[in-house]
Amino acid sequence: MTAAQTPARAKPLRAAPFWITLTFAPLVVLAVLQGGWTILLIPFYGWGLMTLLDTLFGPDPSNPDLETPEKDLFWFRLLTWIWMPLQAVLLYGTIWALTHVTDHSTLETIGIMFGIGVTTGTVGIVYAHELFHKTNRWEPLLGDLLLAMVLYGHFRTEHMLVHHPYVGTGRDTATARYNEGFHRYFLRVLRDGIPSAWRAEAAMLARRNLPATHWRNPMWKYLILGAAALALAFIVGGWIGLALFVYQAFIAVWQLELTNYVEHYGLTRKYLDSGRYEPVQPHHSWDSVHGVSNLLLINLQRHADHHCHPTRRFPLLQSYPADQVPQLTHGYPVMTAMAMIPPLWRRVMNPRVRAWRKQFYPDITDWSAYKSLSLPLPKGT
Repeated sequence: MTAAQTPARAKPLRAAPFWITLTFAPLVVLAVLQGGWTILLIPFYGWGLMTLLDTLFGPDPSNPDLETPEKDLFWFRLLTWIWMPLQAVLLYGTIWALTHVTDHSTLETIGIMFGIGVTTGTVGIVYAHELFHKTNRWEPLLGDLLLAMVLYGHFRTEHMLVHHPYVGTGRDTATARYNEGFHRYFLRVLRDGIPSAWRAEAAMLARRNLPATHWRNPMWKYLILGAAALALAFIVGGWIGLALFVYQAFIAVWQLELTNYVEHYGLTRKYLDSGRYEPVQPHHSWDSVHGVSNLLLINLQRHADHHCHPTRRFPLLQSYPADQVPQLTHGYPVMTAMAMIPPLWRRVMNPRVRAWRKQFYPDITDWSAYKSLSLPLPKGT
């Protein structure tokens, strides 16, 4: 039974709740103008308030009608379109204000740019992900511009050509291995992500008898856009502005990779007798149907359906019953915070991974064959 066939109550399509993400903008402006304790409102909003509201309103497993015509999705699409120019104004406007206008302390400046990084990571990269999955020309371009503002353009290639086809296998850098702590995972992804994306694009070009260095390799585009974003930061704020820009980009990437870590931790696709992995299925992603955090993250937590239907627009993503898809205990704000504490993460998630193995692969008794997605347990575990 697919999610679309699941007898869940009908979910009315309302775009307005998803627009809560725009409230990051006044929080950033307030932090820049006032400084002090107002700086804490940005991370509190993204992590604390969303968690409190998730707890208050609970899960929302209802599904929208998949037959909804494209014209009825305009206000959902508009939200993702306008974020790119809004983010550019917030980012470069903040850099200009911090280097020319305000008189904040060094600690306040670092705090404000941390908040900007939380915003460009929690909202900007999530919106970029929605945009570059679309099949027209201009929406992926908006996604490229958003990724340029966090110096992570290669993520589009790595996600589309590596993560989606190879999720749950050792080939995918973004699949967190069983028992792999986030900090080790983060360093591995930073090290392996760009080379992996380059190899994927080189293989695509080779099929057309073109060299990897050909101008059609989009890696050059990512490099140029990233360089332009850096140059603009220097023009706006000089060397200090450039440093602030790089700092927020690092925070944004950290936010992204925390999310990637949570989405597939320990989930492995089965080897088939043919020597290949089984096709991607819904149970190869961790899902969360916590309603408010899904509004903030435009349904990214309905991740199983995204992997089954990558081009499906976010308001139409479906939830699956718990017996079909493994469920996280909380929304991403709590789970990503937990991931920063590896012993706590393993204590909560490792038993769930082992239960997942028994549920979906009871015939596999020796998981040592999947060493490419395993790490030895620490002593005492």
